[in-house]
Amino acid sequence: AALAAAPALPAMAQTEDKWTGEGAFNAGFTTGNTETRDAGVALKAKHTGGEWTQLGELAFDYGDTDEVETRNRIFAAGQIDRSFGEQWSGYARLTGERDQFSGFENRYFLGIGAAFKAVDLPTTKWTLEGGPGYKIDEVRATATTLASTEESIGGRVASRFSHDFNERVKFTDTTEVVASDASTQVSNSAALTANIIGNLSARVSLDVRHDTDPLPGFEPTDTATKFSLVYKIE
Repeated sequence: AALAAAPALPAMAQTEDKWTGEGAFNAGFTTGNTETRDAGVALKAKHTGGEWTQLGELAFDYGDTDEVETRNRIFAAGQIDRSFGEQWSGYARLTGERDQFSGFENRYFLGIGAAFKAVDLPTTKWTLEGGPGYKIDEVRATATTLASTEESIGGRVASRFSHDFNERVKFTDTTEVVASDASTQVSNSAALTANIIGNLSARVSLDVRHDTDPLPGFEPTDTATKFSLVYKIE
């Protein structure tokens, strides 16, 4: 029996300790009366081992029009999940954001909470997350205001949905709400990804970010449509 089980040991170890991830790159150029350039990169890495899962995210977007900078944002996130059964898990999450065109120097959020797998089918998955957290907003100094730091207790809820139309086409939608006494940020990212060949795919996505209480002189809503090449690591 031991000899018969030996070939299965590598397969068992692989399912219990696994790395996956992806890297995405998008770029756009327009010429004529105005010259516009946009570029962005995004990296995601996920490690699953037993009852624990670690997730890391990093994204950078840059743009300029007629050599005048119009976009400069970097976002990073790390999350640790601990499974407590087939549907429930607990998590701790830390995010950081630096956006030159939001009026904030840096924004941080540290939260803990619970996650529930509402749908867990081979082709469709939907996970809901929520819990309390601690929020830090560092306001950038301007000609009329001084730099300041706002700290507040808040909460976070999130929805992660994915559906495979077939083996080559997949739809994903992620919504997140981070609320506090100071302000509330709502973000949504919807994407359609189609496999080209091997681990290489093409993706079109729409990102929307809304702030309920933006700083004076800044719009409450930002939208970005992206066409990306994605390389999957598995």
